[in-house]
Amino acid sequence: MPEGPEIRRAADQLAGALINQPLHKVWFERSDLQAYAEQLQHSRIDNIATKGKALLTRFECGLTLYSHNQLYGRWYIVSAGQRPDTRRNLRLEIITPQQSALLYSATDIELLNSAEVDQHPFIARAGIDILSDQPELNTLCEYLAQPRFARRALGGLLLDQGFIAGSGNYLRSEILFAAGLHPATRLVDINGHRRRRLARQIIVMIERAYRTGGVTNDARTVRCLKKQGWKRSRYRHFVFARAGQACHNCATPIQKIQMASRRLYYCPVCQAG
Repeated sequence: MPEGPEIRRAADQLAGALINQPLHKVWFERSDLQAYAEQLQHSRIDNIATKGKALLTRFECGLTLYSHNQLYGRWYIVSAGQRPDTRRNLRLEIITPQQSALLYSATDIELLNSAEVDQHPFIARAGIDILSDQPELNTLCEYLAQPRFARRALGGLLLDQGFIAGSGNYLRSEILFAAGLHPATRLVDINGHRRRRLARQIIVMIERAYRTGGVTNDARTVRCLKKQGWKRSRYRHFVFARAGQACHNCATPIQKIQMASRRLYYCPVCQAG
């Protein structure tokens, strides 16, 4: 599933193609949404935002398109009238004179009154969003100190969209490694200094993944490994999807476990606490 950084990058691309452009066509696969197509075609898009893994496309007419890619959804931007080479199912298309924005395979698509977006169940429940809310480090430290999070294992908590919106499976493994924390650690188990380190790494890892298109390993290690001929899939992460491979820091084999019904990776030495 695309995580927050990937959705934010998709939003940036959509904004470049759609904002303030005349719309030649809006089409929905669902007939109940298609009933609004003509109204949307006579409007313009003035903002594209994200909240975690949800994308919010706001039209000047007062409607906001809510979309969540779930596991298989994907946006394509192509020249107007073109189609990508894919076997996915087309759910939505927005066409301007120059370009088309096409959403394939996503099943969670809604039209909302823009004034009521904050009341949508997913948006209302979503926790702090590092890329959209851009919290200061002290603000995030205070947020992590809330009692409602204190006794949950971080390996599960970092998948909860009500905690850090946009954090997903690869990000939780990378954040915990960078913070030097075992996945079973709870916030109540760590002191203020280590909580601050965790907060810093939540910001660093998510912002880095956004800037690099999903690479969370540090730049120096990436440069070194690329010179050695490593492929992106091998140098991309510190620990995620690297079970049995040597830790970049201590050479200990990376371990893979199941936590919150998802695969999680960690270094038993660097994250022994």
